[in-house]
This record gives sequence, C-alpha cells and structure tokens, in this order.
Amino acid sequence: GTNGDSVNQTEGPVTVSEGALMTLNCTYQTMYSDPYLFWYIQHLNKAPQLLLKSLTADKKVEHEGFQATLVKRDSSFHLQKQAVQASDSAVYYCALSDTMQMGLWLWADPEGGVVSLSEVLSKYFQL
Repeated sequence: GTNGDSVNQTEGPVTVSEGALMTLNCTYQTMYSDPYLFWYIQHLNKAPQLLLKSLTADKKVEHEGFQATLVKRDSSFHLQKQAVQASDSAVYYCALSDTMQMGLWLWADPEGGVVSLSEVLSKYFQL
C-alpha cells in the first residue's frame, strides 16, 4: 500500500494429499508496531469469508481446524491445518491492518456510541 505496508503469501496452487498437513506462509512488513493480521478463504464462486484474525502477538488462533500464530519477531502469520479435506480447496488470502486504521474504524462507526473492537471486527469481517 501507499503507507509502506505489504503482505507476501504462498502463491499459486498448493497440492496436498487429503489428511496431510497444509501450511500457507504469510509474511508482512509494516511501519506500525501492533498490526492485526487476517486470513480469508474464498471457495469457488463464493465471496471471500474471514477465516482467522489475530489481534495479539504470539497467541495461537483457531477456527474449524485451521490455526495461525502472529509471530512479530518473524513478521509472520502462517496458516496451518493438520488434516486437510477436499472441501478445503479454495483461494486463501492473508491481509494486514494497522492499529491506526482500526482506531479510525472505531472512531467513525456509523452507528455511533461506544463499541468494542471485537464488535467492530465481527460487523466488518463477518466472523
């Protein structure tokens, strides 16, 4: 992006045997000290959906067998699933948001009032 943030992830098709471990790599660069990282999944002919979000470094997050840990020292947020299934065939996207942008979302919430960060994330990211 124009602010110098960037995300790099595993590109192209990944072939994994059913029941095997899948790992999709995601590394990032940002000028902010506390970035938020996200993994999205997009099945064929479907809209992308939020799969995982991490708001805290070095804490594993899990959802439907997928897991990832935001490792700040490596600037990484690798996605793993222990035993993949045919239904996991999809396009996966890693995304980054800085804390300043998240703060603006809170400030500019169109419904007004005081809302928690988790409420804002749930509303905007549909998890």
